[in-house]
This record gives sequence, structure tokens and C-alpha cells, in this order.
Amino acid sequence: MIKYLGSKRTLLPDLLAAVARLPQVRTVVDLFSGTSRVGQALKRSGRRVIANDHNAYAHALARCYVAADRDKVAREAERLLLELARLPGRPGYFTQTFCVEARYFQPKNGERIDAIRDAIAAKSLDPLLEAVLLVSLMEAADRVDSTVGVQMAYLKQWAPRAHHELELRLPDVLPAVEHGPCEAHCLDALDAAATFEADAVYVDPPYNQHSYLSNYHIWETLVRWDRPSHYGVARKREDCRTRKSAFNLRAQSQEAFRRVVQTARASFLIVSFNDEGFLARDQIESILAQRGEVFVLAKDFKRYVGAQIGIYNPQGEKVGKIGRLRNREHLYFVATERAALDRPLAELLGDLAGASGGDRARDSLALP
Repeated sequence: MIKYLGSKRTLLPDLLAAVARLPQVRTVVDLFSGTSRVGQALKRSGRRVIANDHNAYAHALARCYVAADRDKVAREAERLLLELARLPGRPGYFTQTFCVEARYFQPKNGERIDAIRDAIAAKSLDPLLEAVLLVSLMEAADRVDSTVGVQMAYLKQWAPRAHHELELRLPDVLPAVEHGPCEAHCLDALDAAATFEADAVYVDPPYNQHSYLSNYHIWETLVRWDRPSHYGVARKREDCRTRKSAFNLRAQSQEAFRRVVQTARASFLIVSFNDEGFLARDQIESILAQRGEVFVLAKDFKRYVGAQIGIYNPQGEKVGKIGRLRNREHLYFVATERAALDRPLAELLGDLAGASGGDRARDSLALP
């Protein structure tokens, strides 16, 4: 998996344990799939997953880790990766933009990325097979980048890993599940919520003003391969200025969240949100309680690596201090009007609070 702000790696055990206790959850919609770490874990557990994200790089990750099935793509992907790995480097847009004008990658690796990506584009492959190759290239580039994990800036001095050679590896593509084919879509979250019906809907929206497109603009360009105009020291795509999510705007985030929650079509809603976001816990619980009984788990965790390092200006000079180094992530579970529970959520999930190291902080809520 690529380095990713907001990754749910540490929450997965709690999430999977809770989903296992919810009755008849065979299909899950993931409305903001990101790296597809959650979708991949749910598919690995045997559930059918419908992943969605409006960014192209996230859509490629979902096609690879959720929609693709190992028995259908692995053999051909391995053959093609060996072929692509033998290509000599050839400088192009990627090298010029991200290795010469900026210093995200060593030019030797940028040249190989250019050559490999051009070759993938020329093959006109099946979309799922192409996604496996794109994810392999994305992850190979991530292993030799020179950032702290986001692409708002690059390190003043080369990271040790940046000197390594680009290496293509077959991603961990999972076998098919028995409940039906998994899917990957590239829709606005509200449109996806209105379109797809499932046993459970997982909602992990952006928390604050930090745009995932801006933080991972290089991966967006790598997948789209559209050679966009760019701006600033970070060489961001020009559309980072215009492709804005309501969830990244304080004045619009609460209404955007409310609309998604009200539109979601499932017996259970599962929401992940942390305490440095625009919405406070009371606001979230109030919105969720309109759909049914609410139960909350909380988990303490370290903030992302950039927060550990500090605040720097574009010249690489430290200019500020981070107020805190740990956050609290909340998992909210809602039994909607569609659920047919024979006992409260608090009874189904209550002992997970102590087992997970989190807390239940408050009794479950019920629709007035």
C-alpha cells in the first residue's frame, strides 16, 4: 500500500470485529475508498465490496484491490510486469515535472516511470488488468520517493529510499468472493450513496481542509497520464485549484455529511471520523441518530508522520510547532430503519470497546 494520510490500518481489527457481529452483512459499500485498505480487508473477510472514490488514483487502487480477482488477472499481470521491468528509462513529462522542476524522485527513476507508463497506455488493456499494472507502478514509485508521505512538498535533502532502484511487484490481488463480483466506481459520494444498496455502508469522508487530490496529485497524474499544466513549487495539477470537495470546506461539510447519511441505502451505517475534523462528535451523533440507534467506539493513535516532524515553510525552515501528536478516531455504528435487530447495538458491540483499547464514552443513542 502507498503511504497515505488517514489510512485505517490501525482501525481494521476493530472494524472487522464489529462487522462480523452485525447480522447478515454480506455486501458493503465503501463511499470514500482512498487506498482501498478497508475494502481490501472486507473482501479478504469474504464480503462483497462496492468501492467508490472520485479521484482517479483511488479508483485505480479500488479496481486492483477490490474489483479484480486473482485467478483472472495475476498470471497475465506477472508476465506484463516482467516485460515492463526490462524497459530502459526514457525522460518525458513525469521526469521533467517531478524530478527536474521538483525533487520528488531521482531522475533515473523518473525516466523509468515515464517509459513504463507510456508502455501501459499503449497496450489498451482490460481496465482491471491495467489497474493492477498502474498500482504496481504507483507503489514502486512510492517506495523511492523523497517526501514525508504527502505530495505538498518534497524533502530538502534526498530521502535514503530515493536512491534505490524502481522495482515493480505484483500487488496483493485477492481471490473472488462467493457473494458476487466486487466493484469499483468513480462517482461523487452522494451519487454513489443514492445508487448502490448494500447490507452496510462505510463512510470515511475527508475530515478537514486538506484535499486528498492536492496531497496525492502525483498519483492522480500518473493514473490519468494527461500531462496537465501545473503550478507552484510542488508542481500541483492545475485542477487542484478547481476540483474541490464540500467535505474540505468548513461551511459546507456538515450539510454534505448529513446528505450522504440520509441518502445511504443500507441496514447499517459505519462512519469513521477523527477529532481534528470540522465536525464534533455531538454533531455527528445528532445527524446519525436521525437514521437509528448509534453506538460509538473510540481509539487513540499517533498523528501522521508530517505532524511528528513539525511545520516548515517552502524554504525548508521550521516555522511552527504541532499542538498535539495524537488523535482520537471514532467509529460510529448505526442500525438504520432497515435493520431487524433482536437486541440493541450496545449488546452486540459493547465489549469491543474494552477489547480494542478504545472506549464507549457514552451510551448508545436511539432515534427519538
